[in-house]
Amino acid sequence: MTVRLNPRQLVEKLVSFPTVSRDGNIGLITWVADYLASHGVASTQVPDAQNPEKAALYAHVGPMVEGGVVLSGHTDVVPVDGQDWGTDPFKVTEIDGKLYGRGTADMKGFDALAIWAMVEAHHLGITRPLQLALSYDEEIGCTGAPPMIDAMVNDAGLPRAELVIVGEPSELKAVTGHKGGLGFVVDVKGFEVHSSLMHTGVNAIMEGAKLINWANARNADSMAATPAPMAAVFDPPWTTVHTGTISGGTAHNITAADCRFGLDFRFVPGDDSADWVATLNTEVARLEAAMKAIRPEAGITMTERFSVPPLTPEENGPAEALVRQLTGDNGTHVVSYATEAGQFQERGYSAVVCGPGNIEQAHQPDEFITIEQFEAGQAFLSRLLDTLKE
Repeated sequence: MTVRLNPRQLVEKLVSFPTVSRDGNIGLITWVADYLASHGVASTQVPDAQNPEKAALYAHVGPMVEGGVVLSGHTDVVPVDGQDWGTDPFKVTEIDGKLYGRGTADMKGFDALAIWAMVEAHHLGITRPLQLALSYDEEIGCTGAPPMIDAMVNDAGLPRAELVIVGEPSELKAVTGHKGGLGFVVDVKGFEVHSSLMHTGVNAIMEGAKLINWANARNADSMAATPAPMAAVFDPPWTTVHTGTISGGTAHNITAADCRFGLDFRFVPGDDSADWVATLNTEVARLEAAMKAIRPEAGITMTERFSVPPLTPEENGPAEALVRQLTGDNGTHVVSYATEAGQFQERGYSAVVCGPGNIEQAHQPDEFITIEQFEAGQAFLSRLLDTLKE
């Protein structure tokens, strides 16, 4: 008889795969496909075109009709490098009512529950379909979900679902809106001279700093402005521009020949990302012209890393309605991070974010989900299964 794993056993298995984004997730995806198949549930893998060590997966149970529910989660996790863990990050450890391990909160706890729900749904014989969608590279810009969603939309053998529940940790509250994201790698090319003659060279670091200062000024302007009604519910209620890493230069007494840093936007719904990019490009062109006036070979290159649309609150959205029915939550909740919910919504699905655990535990050393929240997540999906049988 095929073994039917419970949610605790499933999360222990998923956490044991060290699916840090930089390394890949194919071992986990292969295991999930095999486990589902052992219960008669077929799945489809969507390989990363650039990396054979990465793939997404989707599956369907129930009647082959449209109008089903998708449970969506990502399988990658952030690194543990440099973090001081008290337990093995890739082994679930229970201490004082908490399950410790990388991804227990963000978001292998939900993934385990979703896999459990798929197998349960298959054996129950539901009358409304349930689908599973597991992506990769969410942690580095939600880049793995779009190919998966495209494959689902274009799969003639997969009935189109009506709504998507993305199980990011929200303490099982109905999150109906989140910010979008757009990230660039900025490469500044300067020209080296002795720093005593700096006026004859181009210092890539100092020129890059001007663009970072432009970001600071935009944040200050946005902070001082009155937010639009749709933006007002976010914290902060404006589009932010951020740099988190920077590198470059050779020595303190040489004008830097190179500088590289990230420049990321988090857009509130209602802001047009194209307007922000146009403003950014204008500033880049202005700085670059001044650099080239000194050395023609100097310049600035912008390379897009990711682009994630916001999740816009829906009027009478079926995803929100279903989650509110299942949880009893009638509050207004939005978050400033991005998820694949906006990407599903962009492709015509109704979408909401709702999952067990607290986002404050995400990415932290000694990441955990409480057993109480994990069990509440199971109860949430049990109620979903009940509605799919009606």
